[in-house]
Parts: sequence; structure tokens; C-alpha cells
Amino acid sequence: MLLDEPLNNLDLRHASQTMSLIGRLASEFNKTILIVLHDVNFASYHADRVIAMKDGAVAADGLPGDVVTQRNMADIFGLAVPVRVLGGWAVAAYFAVGSAGLEVGGESGGALDDAVDE
Repeated sequence: MLLDEPLNNLDLRHASQTMSLIGRLASEFNKTILIVLHDVNFASYHADRVIAMKDGAVAADGLPGDVVTQRNMADIFGLAVPVRVLGGWAVAAYFAVGSAGLEVGGESGGALDDAVDE
């Protein structure tokens, strides 16, 4: 099954419920579901595998924790996005980047590494 942006225009509650339902359906019917998402945190939490795209090409492919890294967020989005481990899942704190001026290569970008804090 292919789902293109199934969370678009949903609030947090309904987006979370939708992803949980999709996961249950995949398990119950033993099916692979390919989902296009723009929210890396939903992908990190719910996916078995993440394929990140940039300019129409695969930029990263693998387990969520291997794809959702500070380095990949910088390479793909051009932003120094802090990534931390929360409850065992990589979480990208992109919501604060614009106001903090953390563009990669900018004065306040800072050093990047793929380390995550627990």
C-alpha cells in the first residue's frame, strides 16, 4: 500500500492515531506500507526503515536512528537540527531552528556530529 501524506492537515491526536492504525493494519495483514511523510519525527517513531530524499534522489536510507541524525538533517535540509534520543527514538528538534538561527554554515551553526544524548 502507498500512502502519500496521510497526516496532512491532521492535528497531533489524529495524526498519532492514524499512524498507530496504519501500523496495526500492516501487522495484522502482514503487509508492507510505504508512506510519504515530511515529519521526520513521525517517521523515526513509526517506521522500520526511513528513506530520506533530497532533490529527487535518495540522500539516506536505513534504520530510523541511522537516518535521523544531526549530520543528515544538515545535509538534507541545510539546518543544524539538534537530534536527541527520547524513549529510544531519534527526535529532531527542528521546531526551534528557525528562531535560533541555526542555519548550517551560519555564524551560530556550531559543530555538528551524529552523537545523540539519552
